[in-house]
Amino acid sequence: MTDDVAVELVGVHQVYGTGDGAVHALRGVDLRVDRGEYVAVMGPSGSGKSTLMNILGCLDVPSHGVYRLGGTDVRSLGDDELSRVRNRDLGFVFQSFNLIQSMSALANVALPLAYAAVHRHERARIATAALERVGLGERAQHAPVELSGGQQQRVAIARALVMEPTLILADEPTGNLDSRATDEVLDLLDSLADERRTIVVITHEDHVAERAHRVLTVADGQVVDDRRRAGTDR
Repeated sequence: MTDDVAVELVGVHQVYGTGDGAVHALRGVDLRVDRGEYVAVMGPSGSGKSTLMNILGCLDVPSHGVYRLGGTDVRSLGDDELSRVRNRDLGFVFQSFNLIQSMSALANVALPLAYAAVHRHERARIATAALERVGLGERAQHAPVELSGGQQQRVAIARALVMEPTLILADEPTGNLDSRATDEVLDLLDSLADERRTIVVITHEDHVAERAHRVLTVADGQVVDDRRRAGTDR
């Protein structure tokens, strides 16, 4: 493991249930994602890509094998430590945005900072800068219901950025968006990749995956294809 490696999976299996009813969701997955890589994960329903997302996001722990995030073996972490890792080292972007409707865009973006006990004035400064980064500085005091779907997703991306995470995980980030909003969100992910952010996107859409530098295909709980997009060296 070197400083260039953001995440590494070695022989990862995920099994749900026991005996004849056991479901083998992942079957010996080996995966390395370096810092600054922009990776898309594709696969049909039931392929294991959602399980892989849960492992990468520390929402689940492998049944067997090793998952290292930023050099740390997640199996060595207790529940409280895993919660801190999810808040500090991982930035999540979900298909359904997962914004709190009763809070402003600024307050939603500041939530990870609040959980990390950052001072209120510093939270506001960092969250404002993140909203400006995604082009929504003027919408800081608007509630999610006052924003379009694309704007809500950009708020979610701003929230994912505020802790300067090791890894940004985006699960079907354009699934609820129209074509114009999809392009806006993908352009934003492109710009983050240009800044050498480490991004993993779970998607079933070819036009989303083709924006990544590297595309993994998952089937039957295994990575069956790993290719880099022509013209990229990352």
